[in-house]
Amino acid sequence: MSKPSYLRSHSPLFSPPILWAGGAIAAIALSLWQAGVFQKELLNPNGLPQFWRFLSASIHPDLSPALLQITWNATLKTLAYAVCGTFLSVLLGLIGGIFCSEVWWESVSGQPMPGNRRTMGSLRFPFPIFHSPFLLARSVLAVPRAIHELIWGLIFVNLFGLDPLVAVLAIAVPFGAITAKVFSELLDETPRQPLKVLLNSGVAPLTAFFYSLLPQAFLNLLSYSFYRFECSIRSAAVLGIIGAGGLGYEIMLSLQSLRYEQLWTFFYALFLLNGCVDFSSAWLRQRWGCASRLDLNVQKQVSRVRYQVPGVRGRKAKDENWLPYPFAPLFRLLSVTRYLLPLLFLAFCVWYVGADFTRLWAPVTWQRLVTIVQSCFPPDWEAALPLVRLSVQTVSMSVLAIALAAIGGALLAFPAAHNFFLPGGLLNPGRARVGSRLAAWMLLLLSRSGLLLCRAIPAPIWALVLLYVLFPGILPGAIALGLHNLGILGRLKAEVIENLDFRPLEALKAQGAPASLVFLYGVLPLTLPRFLAYDLYRWEVCMRETVIVGLVGAGGLGRVLMEQLSSFDYRGMVVTLGGFVLLTFLVDGLSTTVRRSLR
Repeated sequence: MSKPSYLRSHSPLFSPPILWAGGAIAAIALSLWQAGVFQKELLNPNGLPQFWRFLSASIHPDLSPALLQITWNATLKTLAYAVCGTFLSVLLGLIGGIFCSEVWWESVSGQPMPGNRRTMGSLRFPFPIFHSPFLLARSVLAVPRAIHELIWGLIFVNLFGLDPLVAVLAIAVPFGAITAKVFSELLDETPRQPLKVLLNSGVAPLTAFFYSLLPQAFLNLLSYSFYRFECSIRSAAVLGIIGAGGLGYEIMLSLQSLRYEQLWTFFYALFLLNGCVDFSSAWLRQRWGCASRLDLNVQKQVSRVRYQVPGVRGRKAKDENWLPYPFAPLFRLLSVTRYLLPLLFLAFCVWYVGADFTRLWAPVTWQRLVTIVQSCFPPDWEAALPLVRLSVQTVSMSVLAIALAAIGGALLAFPAAHNFFLPGGLLNPGRARVGSRLAAWMLLLLSRSGLLLCRAIPAPIWALVLLYVLFPGILPGAIALGLHNLGILGRLKAEVIENLDFRPLEALKAQGAPASLVFLYGVLPLTLPRFLAYDLYRWEVCMRETVIVGLVGAGGLGRVLMEQLSSFDYRGMVVTLGGFVLLTFLVDGLSTTVRRSLR
């Protein structure tokens, strides 16, 4: 006699982790079959000499003064694009995040959102029914974040021409929508008791937000802003491919002309730029008490961290009366300067970029916009016929990319963490010999450098390099996306390991457990849920990034979309773009469902 349904549902074989793991393995197997693995010839032996020439050029890059001057100007332009785009995206994200959060609409209406897990107790709905303003705000921001910044760049080129405004808006629009979504989730996860006190006292909702909820969530919002700035650096390099200038533009020119020595000079410049931004971001976050760049699925009380003078304990930095008289004015000057310098740097970047913001309201811009909109209708529904096959290719590319990035990032995250293999770490608790310490530090530097190189080089450049040795198809695109996201996931996962609570692990070690069992029964259970959350988050990003590898012929919907944009086939582009947005929403919904079931 078979077991009742309520017993079968609680069987370990039918638990959500087992089911999702089986589905992931099946998806990877189907994606490998779709990519043609074990079915057709994938390797191109004729491209091996060219690939070796590319690799050997890394030893002797072009360091001529003229090229170094070009490299410096391109690096500064890429940085300026990223600063301006990040500032606008954070500003848009803060405004949109407030109006897209459940807590805002609850504060305005005075009623809990239907299906809200915070307010409905044990009553849970898998798909909450939201108020219409909340749903409208989320829907308006859903479309911009589903379209990659490269597509926005190509659209803005048709509106504004080759103006620096294109690169700034191409970063600000989609990143602003993404930031709004993350900010809204951070605000919804922030404790609401102070907000309720102010609202019950008759304070206006917006005022209550700025005096209660935003100060609590400030460090999380600031930490994610730093992460978004690092993403903007990489996006500014990608936008150089469409002629926006900067390092990406110089890299494409050198790659097309096969000048590999110059190419590696620009690679190293991009590597150093990302490394400096990464180091500065980590230092500032550590100084201000931000645990990590991107904190997913964590609900916690965030306390404000007050700045303290280095070397002085128990004294508040804002109370400078204890300082000797000659140093008090200097301290006040430094306190003002640390707020003034970022504003001056932002002003310099705006001036250096030289974007013509008057084009936003110029009559010719609106005429072009009306012309493009009129050219999009009626949509060419005949272009929808091959979309099913191309959609399968696109999903397969994203699945293979995130599988490579997830596995590779997890393997490199442990040697890239400061508290794992180094002396005094989890697997090296005692004082090691000089050779062991040197080997541990070399492993740390090599793993971190490899992760930085992977994420610093844009995915289209990886795809073009891989096409030397692989035939065109979805496989080189998947590997290119996997390598790029491997560097991002590896760094995020290394931060998860560095922020671990080591007390349970020390308890296991005190019981005599060897390092292998501590890792298996202590480290993995603590890190795996956060690893999976990051992997699912980056899968959504990989889905969007399939467009940029389609630019170089990697297949999928991206290749067709690029062909339609370059041929001004706006009627077909609307259909393809609609299919791509719908596919992105499906992946986003599936990822969110998996994260909630595994939380």
